[in-house]
Amino acid sequence: MAKVLGVSFGTKNGNNDSICKEALMGAVEEGCEVEFIRAMDLNIKHCTGCITCVKMLMSGQGNMCIHKDDFDWLFFKMAEADGIIMCDPIFETGASGLFHTIMDRFGPRMDTGNNVIATQIAEKIAAEGGKSKAPDPRIICPGKPVSYIGIGGSDWGTHVQSDHAIQSMTPTWKVIDNEWVPWSKRALLDDKVVARAHQIGVNLARAAKDPEHATYQGAEGVCPHCHANDFYLVPGTDKAICSVCGLEGHVSVVDGKIQVEYRHDECYDERGLFRAHDTAEGKQIHGEDIGRMEGELAQLQKGDEYKQRVAKYKAFIQPTMPPRD
Repeated sequence: MAKVLGVSFGTKNGNNDSICKEALMGAVEEGCEVEFIRAMDLNIKHCTGCITCVKMLMSGQGNMCIHKDDFDWLFFKMAEADGIIMCDPIFETGASGLFHTIMDRFGPRMDTGNNVIATQIAEKIAAEGGKSKAPDPRIICPGKPVSYIGIGGSDWGTHVQSDHAIQSMTPTWKVIDNEWVPWSKRALLDDKVVARAHQIGVNLARAAKDPEHATYQGAEGVCPHCHANDFYLVPGTDKAICSVCGLEGHVSVVDGKIQVEYRHDECYDERGLFRAHDTAEGKQIHGEDIGRMEGELAQLQKGDEYKQRVAKYKAFIQPTMPPRD
C-alpha cells in the first residue's frame, strides 16, 4: 500500500491543517495509507551556513549537520513516504518562514547530486584503502511525487509557487500539483477550494502508486520546462532566466501571450549535460561547481592573506547583543 505524508506549515487546526487533511482524504479514497505532521510542532533550527555538511560530503566522510533537532526525523519521514503533500501559508507573496527554514536545511546537504557525488568519493577512498563513509542511501530518493498548496489571505502570492518548486529541486522530487489559493480566509467554506484540495490528494495518490509514469497535473506555466511563471528579466536584453529551474531563455509576446523560448545550444554544457537544476544532469553540474568552489575556499583559508583579512574585520567591531539576565 502506498503511503502519502501530509505536512502543514500553518497554525493548529487552521486552514492549512484542514486543507492538508482534505487532500489526505483524497489519498485515502485512492487506497493510500496517510500520515500527518504539523511542522509548527517540531524543533527546526536555522541553517547557519557553516558548510560542515558540504565539507563532509565532498571529502567522503558522510552526511551530517551540526544541529541536533527534529529535521532529520522530518526528512526521513518524507524520504520513506511514497508521496508528499505540503500546505503552507503565504508570507509576503512567498512561502512561510518555517518552510524557508526547512528548505534551507535541505540544501546542500540533501541535494541528490551532492549525495551521488559524495557516495562516489567515499567509494573511491575505500577502494584505495582509506577510511570513508557514504551518505545514508535513503537520502537519495529522486522522482518522489510531491504536491504543494499555498494558502493566501489576499491575492498577494506571486512568488509562492516558485518557492515551493525550488524546495523540490534539492532532492529532485517530481512536482504533481503546485497550487496557490488567494483570498482563502474562507477556504473551508469554499466548496471549489475544498474540492480542488481533494483532487490534489487524488492526483498525488495516483502518482505515489506509479511514480515512474507520474506527470505534472497543474496549470501550464510560462517556463516550457518546469511550468514556473517567475523569471528574472535581464535589463537591456530579451533574456529571461527562470527563477526555479535556472534555464536562460528569450522572452517574446506571441498573439498577446508571453512566451519564453529555450535554445538548445544554451541549455546544455560542453559535455551535452542539461543545465536545468531539477534534472540529474543539472545536479551533476551544480555539484561539481560546489566541490570546485569549496576546494578553492579551503586553499584560500590556509593562506596568510585570507587570515589577515578575517582578523582585520574581526578586530574592527563586535556584534551588539541584547542584555541578558
